Amino acid sequence: MAAPHQPQLVFVDGSFEELAQEMANFLNVGDDVKALIEKQQKDEVLKKLVIASTALHSIPEKEFAGAYNLLVYLILQSENATMFLSRVCDNLTKPITSSPLSGPGLALNTLTTIFNMLKPDDELRYNVFMAILRFLKSHGMFENLKPYLKSLEDWMDDWETESDDRRQTYEAIAETAREAGDSYTSYQYILKALRTFEDDEVKSEAAQKIALRALKTALLSPTQYDFQDLLSAPCVQALAETQPVYFELLTVFAEKDLEDYNEFREEHEGFVEKEHLDVEKLQTKMRLLTFASLAARTQTREIPYDEISQALQISMEEVELWIIDVIRAQLVEGRMSQQKKVFLVHRTTYRVFGEKQWRQLGDLVDTWRDTLTKVASTLRKEQAGLEAQKKRDLEEAERKLANTGISSGPGERRRGGERGERGERGERGERSERGPRKERTDDDD
Repeated sequence: MAAPHQPQLVFVDGSFEELAQEMANFLNVGDDVKALIEKQQKDEVLKKLVIASTALHSIPEKEFAGAYNLLVYLILQSENATMFLSRVCDNLTKPITSSPLSGPGLALNTLTTIFNMLKPDDELRYNVFMAILRFLKSHGMFENLKPYLKSLEDWMDDWETESDDRRQTYEAIAETAREAGDSYTSYQYILKALRTFEDDEVKSEAAQKIALRALKTALLSPTQYDFQDLLSAPCVQALAETQPVYFELLTVFAEKDLEDYNEFREEHEGFVEKEHLDVEKLQTKMRLLTFASLAARTQTREIPYDEISQALQISMEEVELWIIDVIRAQLVEGRMSQQKKVFLVHRTTYRVFGEKQWRQLGDLVDTWRDTLTKVASTLRKEQAGLEAQKKRDLEEAERKLANTGISSGPGERRRGGERGERGERGERGERSERGPRKERTDDDD
């Protein structure tokens, strides 16, 4: 019968019995395993080998990979490979005493090899991936996880991973990214975890716990300024009932300005501090979002410094520093005019795009249309003026040419004509007096 989990990329020669005995001898449990092999108790043999495999952490570094590869190859011959692989993966998270410096790299390479030995659609790959994820998290090696993330969705489709397992995976990735300081990836995977809940689960304790975690992550993230995806998530919408103050705070950051945030702080005095939210971070983010809204609703594309100062509740001296910050956050593009004390908006980000924003966009388009109409009218007038001037210049040139012809041209033509007539008459007269010319013939000689 074919092996349940046929391994890939491993080349070994020998039967299970021969290789198991060889492995047992290497681990100093040869006598115990020999009797089990004779009774054809494959899983009991593997159990002995896996328990004794902790000794592999003290063997020379050059023998480490080969020994583990053989052990895994033997495990994959069992119908209960999941149970044995889980123990092996746990062992690999423990220190490798034979190589303190290179130990984490050796363990990770071995885990990766196990992952690659399994066929792409083998569900065991999920368990190995989770072991790799836990290992990378415990060793602070998040950068090594990123290459896996590009293919993770396709892999989980191949493994037919259940929603609960997907959620567990996304949460673990989000936490690993958070600990590594990658707030963007952390937030994206929290959102993925939220989307794994069915409609009838959105108010469950698990769903509300993740929704609240996602909300806090979004508010405190230094790179997250768009809250619409989060706000539209059914699990987050349910927070309006289970966590109404938090939901109100999210709505302020998603759609409102600094003045509304300050009103929220007054109405719910001490809430931000009590929930251990970073007061300074929230204040800074709210000012940047307010700046973005101010730029979005400005039709003239010029925002006076005093208007920025008033909206952000800052001094005039601080305005240019906040302009730099909002550009750095990629919420607005533009340039400062220090001479005019205005900020020239080139591009801005709409925080929310609803009916109000459509009206603003319509007003802005109307303004642009009126401006373009005026420019077109001015250009037509300029063109008409240029054509009229060109016509006048042409008429003036023709008039000058005409005046030149009247003073000299006709007289010269008449005198020339008289000479021609006289010449013609004189030539005719001479020909008349001479008579016709006689042609020469042979008789004249």
